[in-house]
Amino acid sequence: MNERKISKAAFSPGGDTLIHSFALSLIHSFTHSLFMIKKAVIPAAGLGTRFLPATKAMPKEMLPIIDTPTIQYVVQEAVDSGIEDILIITGKGKRSIEDHFDRNFELEARLEEKEDAIWLNEIRRLSDMANIHFVRQKEQNGLGDAIYYARHHVGNEPFAVLLGDTIMDSVIPVTQQLIDTYEQYRGGVIAVEEVPSDKVNRYGIVGGKALSESILELNTLIEKPSVDKAPSNLAIAGRYILTPEIFPALEQTPKGKNGEIQLTDAMLLVLKRESLYAHRIEGQRHDIGNKLDFLKTTVEFALKRREFAGPFLKFLQEIVLKQTQ
Repeated sequence: MNERKISKAAFSPGGDTLIHSFALSLIHSFTHSLFMIKKAVIPAAGLGTRFLPATKAMPKEMLPIIDTPTIQYVVQEAVDSGIEDILIITGKGKRSIEDHFDRNFELEARLEEKEDAIWLNEIRRLSDMANIHFVRQKEQNGLGDAIYYARHHVGNEPFAVLLGDTIMDSVIPVTQQLIDTYEQYRGGVIAVEEVPSDKVNRYGIVGGKALSESILELNTLIEKPSVDKAPSNLAIAGRYILTPEIFPALEQTPKGKNGEIQLTDAMLLVLKRESLYAHRIEGQRHDIGNKLDFLKTTVEFALKRREFAGPFLKFLQEIVLKQTQ
């Protein structure tokens, strides 16, 4: 009896509405899944010349902030933003990055013998953070060229880019902030932050129309403009959401300064074909490729660690006192 009533309802006018609503829901879910950001690319092939001699045999991305390599913070940000599949672009001398995210059975066995469950679980977690893949950039031809190596892995999906030497300190992961903006506007998104107007010539700078306090619709991007030609003081901050349109744009981008293919130049080509947006990040960017920033980041992160905060702050105060006497 109940089965007959359900059957009649399904083919009644009300039932048609129900079926139609269900179909629309399925279409919406399928369409939404097409736009979901589940892949990320982390360029980590740079030579790290600003950190020589340390980076002669050690990737700058493996420089530790206390006891955690820089690139682990980057991967964690991607994972915390819902990314499931990560491609790390490496180069010569970067094997330790692969080893860091691989299993180390000898170390695990030693930790088991010592019954050190905390570190055993942490070491195992590193290899299970996400599906992490690696590809080598054969020549140092710039950030744009490094991104181009990801084309087969990414396919026709939008994807996140997180620079491997930049740590973001934020409540909501910066990559998640960009994903939220992408889902709202359905266009590529670039993380930006304000910099002093007299230092715009050190950064890629964006210009455009403000859509809200944190979002701009872009009309230009300029790599390291002179102070008088900068369209704003909003600098590109090492995080992006890109569409597959970036790959044909990279193919058409000529080599620029130092014979490198600049990602900024390719995005300017993309801007002629589709909308791009800038998102002012909520959080603090740390450029680990810069020695002073590296030192500042280490101090800031140490002061946030419960086991170090008190004695380390006391030590810093003593140092400052000695310097001022």
